[in-house]
Amino acid sequence: MRFIGIIPARFASTRFPGKPLAMIRGKAMVMHVYERAREAGCFTEIVVATDDERIYDHVIREGGKALMTSPDHPSGTDRVLDAAEQLNVPDDAVVVNIQGDEPALEPEMLSELLAPFATA
Repeated sequence: MRFIGIIPARFASTRFPGKPLAMIRGKAMVMHVYERAREAGCFTEIVVATDDERIYDHVIREGGKALMTSPDHPSGTDRVLDAAEQLNVPDDAVVVNIQGDEPALEPEMLSELLAPFATA
C-alpha cells in the first residue's frame, strides 16, 4: 500500500503572511514539518503543495519535493486534492493532509495514524 503525505502551504495567510517560510531555529516552518513527516518513515512519498514560487523554490532548494497548485483553492484540503491529482495517486493509496503549520509534529503520530491501513 502507498502512503502519500501532502503538506499544503500557502504564502498569503491573512493573519501571518509568509508563515510557511517563517524561520524557527534556523529552518523554515514548512521544512520542519517536511522533515518530521520524513522521520515517520511510513510515507512512500511526501510533497509540499503550494501556490507560491517562494515556498516551492525554498522546498526544492532544501532537498524536498514540491508541486505548484492553483492560487484559487479555498482550503488546504483543495490544495491536497490538486496535488494528489498531479501525482496520479492510485485509488488504493492513502493520502494524508499534513498541516504545514505544525513544526513540532511528532513523527510517531503519523506512524500511528497509518498503522491500521498498513495491516489491512
